[in-house]
Amino acid sequence: MLIFLIQNLLSLLFWRPQRRDQEDSDSDAVIFDKDAIYKIRKKHVAESCILFYDPDPLQIVRAQGTYMYDENDNEYLDCINNVCHVGHCHPAVVRAGQEQMAILNTNSRYLSELNARYAQELTSTFPTELDTIYFMNSGSEATDFAMELCKVWSDGTDFLVVDCGYHGHTRSATSVSSYKFNHPKGIGQPSFVQQMSLPDTFRGRFRDRETAGEQYAEEAEVLLQNIHQRGAKVAGFIAESMLSCGGQIVLPPNYLKNVYRKVRNAGGLCIADEVQVGFGRCGTGMWVFETQDVVPDIVTIGKPMGNGHPISAVVCKRAIADKYYRSRPEYFNTYGGNPVSMAIGLAVLKVIRKEGLIEHARVTGQMFLERLIEIKSQFPCIGDVRGMGLFLGIEFVKDQGTREPDEKTAVSVKKMMYSRRVIVSTEGRHNNIIKIKPPMKFGEHEVGLFMNHFEGCLRFLFPLS
Repeated sequence: MLIFLIQNLLSLLFWRPQRRDQEDSDSDAVIFDKDAIYKIRKKHVAESCILFYDPDPLQIVRAQGTYMYDENDNEYLDCINNVCHVGHCHPAVVRAGQEQMAILNTNSRYLSELNARYAQELTSTFPTELDTIYFMNSGSEATDFAMELCKVWSDGTDFLVVDCGYHGHTRSATSVSSYKFNHPKGIGQPSFVQQMSLPDTFRGRFRDRETAGEQYAEEAEVLLQNIHQRGAKVAGFIAESMLSCGGQIVLPPNYLKNVYRKVRNAGGLCIADEVQVGFGRCGTGMWVFETQDVVPDIVTIGKPMGNGHPISAVVCKRAIADKYYRSRPEYFNTYGGNPVSMAIGLAVLKVIRKEGLIEHARVTGQMFLERLIEIKSQFPCIGDVRGMGLFLGIEFVKDQGTREPDEKTAVSVKKMMYSRRVIVSTEGRHNNIIKIKPPMKFGEHEVGLFMNHFEGCLRFLFPLS
């Protein structure tokens, strides 16, 4: 018996993964080397699935809080991962998923306490009119279904969208995503889509934030008339409550209020896309649309909802769901609303409340913005800094007077920050905006770390500033 125990102990100590006994050595080899991983990915994963920092991509093997770690255990400050909302691998969220997975995971056609509890708790964070929910797995799915609800309600086909908007990767979601259909390799603007101007008060046509909301919204009237003249009907209007891919744009006051009124008067519904910006990121409350003093007809949510676990939802008014029920077959989603997803979703909500992350986003975001404004005064290459809570943008220009976009500097800063182990990304129509949307655990220490490295990059690029 003693020999047996020693043999088992030694086998555990010196165990290494073994190849399966198959002939295809390429597919069966155990991969540890970064170069080998990269080559196999290039061979088997579609080229459209891009990598950050290619051809020298970052290999992340673990993460915690606001930090990620590569295969050599180097630490990187994560400034862009809005999916891991309450922090990478938050122990309460991980535990909730692990424990429920060991008990039950099945579809939502069975009565589940977790499904009912999460539906109740989640809808309680919305205005009372938004009391009905459909669970699914991705923001793209949510967009697709929200569009269908609009069509059923209005008997219309056409949508108003905002320039540079992004709402997902499915065919229907891409069709209302200017960020995708206006891409050089995109499908082009569909005939059933009317595109509104980006309500950008830094670079756009109207720049006075006090009046720009009403001015940009006027365009909706013209586009709605275009739809009517085509003999078509408007189904809905979809817009992110803050525009991410458009360049971290905070909508001017009264913009949504005025567009919503015009669209509803024409018989359409209004969708607020909170997939990227919801769950308290703005620091004023759970949902950004509330800062515009509106109540949407439909809200799409996702990304941060499961802190990295795939959960999404459509929240709408009961009358909209009732009409869909009377008009269409049942809604069923194999994985939407499953017990594991519900347990994780509940855990995320609990962490947001328990750790005061909404107020944390407000305080930290304000401090972050003030420091960015301060450094903007020292470097003419920065044309604008903007944002709300932990959703911030830094726009680079060649000249502050002409506001000519400077993609080169933005990309250089991104690469230099990477060399300093700080992960940021660029965005916007001209790819000249550094976007910041980190996990909500991002605090004063992380702000200081970011600013030290950011200023170091700028002083290297512009030593005389």
